[in-house]
Amino acid sequence: MLCESCMERDNVSTGATMEFLLLGFSELLHLRVLLFLIFLIVHLVTLAGNMMIFMAVLMEPSRPPMLFFLCQLSAIELCYTLVVVPKALFSLVVVDGSTISFLGCAAQMHFFVALGGAECFLLAAMSYDRFVAICHPLRYAALMSEGLCLRLALTCGLGASAVALGLTVAVFRLPFCQSRRINHFFCDVPAVLHLACTQSYTPELPLLAACLLLLLLPFLLILASYVCIAVALLRITSPVGRGKAFSTCISHLAITSLHYGCATFIYIRPKSSYSPARDKVVSLVYTNITPLMYPLIYSLRNKEIRGILRKMLRRKKTAQVNWDAVRVVMCVCGKF
Repeated sequence: MLCESCMERDNVSTGATMEFLLLGFSELLHLRVLLFLIFLIVHLVTLAGNMMIFMAVLMEPSRPPMLFFLCQLSAIELCYTLVVVPKALFSLVVVDGSTISFLGCAAQMHFFVALGGAECFLLAAMSYDRFVAICHPLRYAALMSEGLCLRLALTCGLGASAVALGLTVAVFRLPFCQSRRINHFFCDVPAVLHLACTQSYTPELPLLAACLLLLLLPFLLILASYVCIAVALLRITSPVGRGKAFSTCISHLAITSLHYGCATFIYIRPKSSYSPARDKVVSLVYTNITPLMYPLIYSLRNKEIRGILRKMLRRKKTAQVNWDAVRVVMCVCGKF
């Protein structure tokens, strides 16, 4: 307990200047150039894909609720990757790991948890949209009004940010009496909790509460929506009609499975089962692959998104043709 009391005083007095060392992938130095190139390419493609969907939906004058939520999802994924990936790329450049300040680590954790939680709430809102579209199709326009969509989006962001702030404050009030070497490529909650100088499970209670609010609560809402959707689909006698109705949910179900599969594996488990190597692999999928998969899934499965992207390409081609014509006229006029 002497260590705990000393480090607790040290945290309070030097918290503003304390630094952590992100080890990143220091055990894979011989592969760091290859990993850097792979992560950089995946990061750029992810940014381009989500930015394309975000701009395509934003430029569309009439946006159905599902497209509005998809635009918000793309914005979350853009911020999500920018919070984590640049620091991970930098850790691959620096051989001995990269340092991050106490406040920088806390800020990264807060934004990471807040954006991940907002995505969970947003997936619940999207499941409600599918529930209304399938179970109450005649009242869809009235129930899913623009005002309700805006309120749902605002609630997703503010609610997740509030929970993330409470969790971050609780984690960084803990005493750290082990080495401040974080065996991860960003300040993830389990990795930072592993450094806490406590023998009890008390520090894990805020994480458990955050998991209940950010993971379990939206999951139960999603489950309830799909139970109602399943009941409604069973009442449809036509197999073709049932298949068409269910096909509108496939993209959402795929994204929900990816998001919750990784999040559940990382966060819903005791501190004693923490494995740095395994967690880093799952976090790689969680922070790099899933944001890349989201625009691909929705571009392939959503007819409205495909239509908007085709219109964008047509407008681009038309603008290019017009510009080429203007250049030809200017050249001809210049000769005379």
